[in-house]
Amino acid sequence: MKALVCGAGGFIGGHLVKRLKDDGYWVRGVDVKEPEFAETEADEFLLLDLREPDQCAEAVTVDGNFDHVYQLAADMGGMGFIHSAECEIMRNNAFINLSMVHAASQAGVGRYFFSSSVCIYRDMEVEEPELTEDDAYPAFPDNEYGWEKLYAERVAQAYSRNTGLKVRIARFQNCYGPQGTWRGGREKAPAAICRKVAEVPGQSGTIDVWGNGSAVRSYTYVSDMVDGIVRLTRSDVEGPVNIGSPEYVTVAELVATVAEVAGKDIEPRYIEGPVGVQSRNFSHARIESLGWRAEVSLRDGIARTYPWIDDQVREVSEPVP
Repeated sequence: MKALVCGAGGFIGGHLVKRLKDDGYWVRGVDVKEPEFAETEADEFLLLDLREPDQCAEAVTVDGNFDHVYQLAADMGGMGFIHSAECEIMRNNAFINLSMVHAASQAGVGRYFFSSSVCIYRDMEVEEPELTEDDAYPAFPDNEYGWEKLYAERVAQAYSRNTGLKVRIARFQNCYGPQGTWRGGREKAPAAICRKVAEVPGQSGTIDVWGNGSAVRSYTYVSDMVDGIVRLTRSDVEGPVNIGSPEYVTVAELVATVAEVAGKDIEPRYIEGPVGVQSRNFSHARIESLGWRAEVSLRDGIARTYPWIDDQVREVSEPVP
């Protein structure tokens, strides 16, 4: 079996490459950048700009056909980046997604996985009944990243109907774990909180947190996310599928969990900043129908993630001899 992972230089893509190699695949990874935190385990890694149609065609060209193409390449980041780079997100991701699905259909790819996002859903009230995948319509995403993802879903589904390309679509909830972006403005909330707590000198201190701590989120550990991707791609389930943990916490509870793992007394100082929606609550019935369950609790996932980020902080903080 041959697999192509687009976005293999990124966080989830890098972990997906490892999983596919463990499962016995020959894997080609492509990205506009090399992996930042670990050597790729791909059999072949190509530096390509997937905004360009000719480079997408190069990515899918192989001796024989790719059995699976995993399209995770995207210009994205945490809430700060999503709200400050709307034009870049809409332009770059539209080019990537239009070009990649077309190249895959032309190349005779077996199955095409597209990584969408729960950002395609509307804002929700706390404790509002969970949304199913069909509740995405009538559409009202909270941000432009969500609108572009929703459009890309429809593009992929149109190619599936008209070219025979077998498409699988996952709507990701927040994903975290080691070897993810942890600074620079593109990091997600778990990594940002871990970094801020790690930067606190001694055993107590204060960190700045956007909003008032009441926003509700679900955070999915990377191994669970990758398992969901693989199960969905190999399945007969058509249409978008939510993948995420059913464990929902407030931002304040996330901060408390990181502080507990770090063994520090941390006081959050809530400040103005982009927070996004107030709440998210989704049905996971479709992905669970494939035998998938989130195996890693937030406490256990942070216990695996915080030491890695703490090491990164210490490394960049140490004076150069």
